[in-house]
Amino acid sequence: MLLSFLVLGATAGLQVIVFVLSGSIALLADLIHNGGDALTAVPLAVAFLLRSPRAEKYAGYFVVAAIFISACVAFGESIDRLINPQQLTHLWALAGAGAVGFLGNESAAMIRLRAGRRLASPALIADGNHARADGIVSLAVIASAFFVALGIQIADPLIGMAVTALILRITWHSYMTVRG
Repeated sequence: MLLSFLVLGATAGLQVIVFVLSGSIALLADLIHNGGDALTAVPLAVAFLLRSPRAEKYAGYFVVAAIFISACVAFGESIDRLINPQQLTHLWALAGAGAVGFLGNESAAMIRLRAGRRLASPALIADGNHARADGIVSLAVIASAFFVALGIQIADPLIGMAVTALILRITWHSYMTVRG
């Protein structure tokens, strides 16, 4: 748990730097989500330290709530950027931040899935699958940099909205895993 927390925390930290440079909403959606994902390791770790199935279930619901809130924030920022467009810069760094997001999420997914299987934890398995899906979402940041480089500025907030839709899908699947 600590290792996945550190991996996703470092991933979000690097993405914050590139967001400040580029102003990409697609990246903002990804980094908000990655930061929230890093924090979801905390209640899961507490539940496992307590060795309580009930605490684990509540931790799973906390994970789902964190995912949902991050999606709402990302959606609001995407709408704002559609209304108030901005020119993106540092497109190579933006694409690199998407790659970092993918690698960070895939690493966290492997850590959480391995631990979830070992501990027979539905909440941890849901969190691992969620991290794996987030890695794919991070690839959308690379697509945003590509389309903006082609001169299609509106692609960034639209990709931010698509990322939000995927995050909402992940939220639903995570909820069903924790609930079921």
